[in-house]
Amino acid sequence: MTNRIFYTKPSITQLETDYATDAAATGWGARCYDYINRFERDFKTYLGSDFAIATSSCTGAMHMGLAALGVGEGDEVILADTNWVATVSPIVHLGAKPVFVDVLPDSWCIDPGEVERHITPKTKAIIATHIYGNLCDMDALLEIGKRTGIPVIEDAAEAIGSVWNGRRAGSMGAFGTFSFHGTKTLTTGEGGMFVTSDAVLHERVLTLSNHGRARGQTKQFWPDEIGFKYKMSNIQAAIGCAQIERIDELVARKREILAAYMVRLSALPGISMNPEYSGTINGAWMPTAVFHPSTGITREMMQQAFEAANIDARVFFYPLSSLSMFEDRPENVNAWSIPGRAINLPSYHDMSEADIDRVAATLLDVAAARIYHNSAALQQSA
Repeated sequence: MTNRIFYTKPSITQLETDYATDAAATGWGARCYDYINRFERDFKTYLGSDFAIATSSCTGAMHMGLAALGVGEGDEVILADTNWVATVSPIVHLGAKPVFVDVLPDSWCIDPGEVERHITPKTKAIIATHIYGNLCDMDALLEIGKRTGIPVIEDAAEAIGSVWNGRRAGSMGAFGTFSFHGTKTLTTGEGGMFVTSDAVLHERVLTLSNHGRARGQTKQFWPDEIGFKYKMSNIQAAIGCAQIERIDELVARKREILAAYMVRLSALPGISMNPEYSGTINGAWMPTAVFHPSTGITREMMQQAFEAANIDARVFFYPLSSLSMFEDRPENVNAWSIPGRAINLPSYHDMSEADIDRVAATLLDVAAARIYHNSAALQQSA
């Protein structure tokens, strides 16, 4: 049996080990925030944002950011139906209503036209999720936000390294959030980041992130309001400091892997992968293959083939509106159609060319089998 190809794993070098060891040995007492402060500084510099707050997760960063904007009972927040549940959970926790809209068929990101169509007097925010490293149409979304006064938020959990017309994903909206889960291009094991260039919003989230204790409060252990506890540990931040030093290398390798798949699969009819349009850079977090409905190739066919080949492959996100905890079932055609004919491909940094060949060959075999099946069916019906 051939070795299993995993869909993702982190790139950890001696640098990460050294920094984490130092944090474990010395990062206590007066130095307990040293690596956290450094990680926040280096991350905001890389991103081009004015402020950054390291968090325990991207979900926590989103929760605090929405709370800081005043999202609450009776409000509505518009987001793409194609999303992981982490994006919608904070909306529900705050008592607001998520409004699921369709995605574009090529980028799989939120459709600005559908955003505009679903705005009501109750709309409090718009979340733009850069799915799998693909970029939302930020020009269109920011124009909507400017015209309506509704803040546009960037869920950039999967988009570190992605660039929209010279601006990095996560740096354009009212605030942005990032994930450093072990599957991500940059990892701290678990963890996230809240980023913004709005000084008032930053101060508000900073207070909320410290159990509601304002930075200027002189009374010890005196919270000014009920806040949150979504802090990143100093040891996690130490790993993050090493990773951000290597970020160009990490993103470049992800892009190489996506490009390698595109070359190998370019002969397949009816397949599309993560797009990169003029003026943009796709950080290529998760290479994804989507087949046209006319091919007849389904998610289940691909899952079965990959399992037989001893290869991990992730399913495309199910639409949030399909989950049992939500009652609304909007007619979001693309969000409901794409997952049934799509698959996420392995893309860890130290994949070999032979690994990439094996993954691509498995997809090519699925397509060949389907073409043979269609041909046989036509002959029988003739």
